[in-house]
Amino acid sequence: MSGRHPLARMRVDHVGSLLRPTPLKAAFRDFGAGQLSRDALESAQDDAVRAVIARQQEIGLPIVSDGEFRRLNWQVSFSEVSGWDLWTGSWKGFLKHPDQIAPGEKPLSRGEDAVVSYRTPATARLALTRNFPLHEYRFAASVARAPVKAMLMGPDRVAQMCDIDASRAAYPDADAFLADVVRIQCRIANELADAGCPYVQLDEPSYTGYVDAATIARLRARGEDPIVNLERAIAADNAVIRALAGRAASAVHVCRGNRASMWHREGSYDAIAEALFTGLKCDRLLLEYDSERAGGFEPLRYVMRGSNGPTVVLGLITTKSGRMETEAGLLARITEAARFVPLDQLAISPQCGFASGIGGNFLSEDEQWRKLELMLRVARTVWG
Repeated sequence: MSGRHPLARMRVDHVGSLLRPTPLKAAFRDFGAGQLSRDALESAQDDAVRAVIARQQEIGLPIVSDGEFRRLNWQVSFSEVSGWDLWTGSWKGFLKHPDQIAPGEKPLSRGEDAVVSYRTPATARLALTRNFPLHEYRFAASVARAPVKAMLMGPDRVAQMCDIDASRAAYPDADAFLADVVRIQCRIANELADAGCPYVQLDEPSYTGYVDAATIARLRARGEDPIVNLERAIAADNAVIRALAGRAASAVHVCRGNRASMWHREGSYDAIAEALFTGLKCDRLLLEYDSERAGGFEPLRYVMRGSNGPTVVLGLITTKSGRMETEAGLLARITEAARFVPLDQLAISPQCGFASGIGGNFLSEDEQWRKLELMLRVARTVWG
């Protein structure tokens, strides 16, 4: 497979986050309330990571994660950065609503979009204080037999979360802010690859903002051009991918929101497919395809075919509920997708993580593992 990392063609995947066990959630709450030391919290995290990696290996996953068990939410991969205080806001939100549900919100509905509601200003030029994903990776790799993946909030998502108007003392515009985000994330990615991490994933729910009508309207109201933003986002992701220099498999994950079983955006890939699928230079595209909000498989016709083309990982299994998909239904959808991308370039996964935040989605741990086991069975049936 010319030019691609050996892990690029894995037939299964999972986005990374897994449901936190009750004792771990209690440890986070006690630490936030000042009733538990940081050392005790990290010990609880270590124990939980050991257990969740062992379970992933037990069911036969070819790639494992630490479940994001050291995170309040998936976004804090970019939290240990001076000049942009995402950490304080994350802790305040967690202590106020530990289950991630605000009054009046309901699971399985369109939730309030954190990009709009919780923009954080930059107070100074950004500087990396600690490579948090590297810290996560090192421990996970020390207790795992299987390869361990690292998950990073993609640069465009970081940019969407910054209050640029309130950041003028540090940055004249969004381009300048994004340039520093990319610089820092290239360093994070390079250090992960240097440490032997074999797989780095960029989480970019920002891309679906460029097909969601409500988000597009907000962008235009602020004087932003969604097409320009999309092109800038692709270039930013590619810069981080280049920092890996082929030493690790690269992936970009695209979804429509996942907090507490809610969704935030809707719209098919059609409007951005040509730019996105021909522009991104990653090894793997992890695409949400678990509901009608994602549209059909037709946009996949833009994916480059052949050994130099990416693997399209079909996110056919929902993490938003315990409703179990059927093996026959998943096989039929893979067959349908293969009309547009060769079967040899396809894989299967859940559409997103099971716990984008510490509260997790509204299904049980047993249902989570059953879904992952179903994924493995389907992959064996299709690809052997």
